[in-house]
Amino acid sequence: MAKKAVATLREGSTDGRAYTKVIKMVKSPKTGAYIFDEKMVPNEDVQKFFK
Repeated sequence: MAKKAVATLREGSTDGRAYTKVIKMVKSPKTGAYIFDEKMVPNEDVQKFFK
């Protein structure tokens, strides 16, 4: 029964594949240390995020 539930969840998760988790290292203006900017963006906007 558990295998069937997992297979059903995998088939219905096509919306999750349209997004990518992107991580960009940004220098903090206050302290000068590097911080990480993490976001979930649509696949089409990945290049826009890094510009």
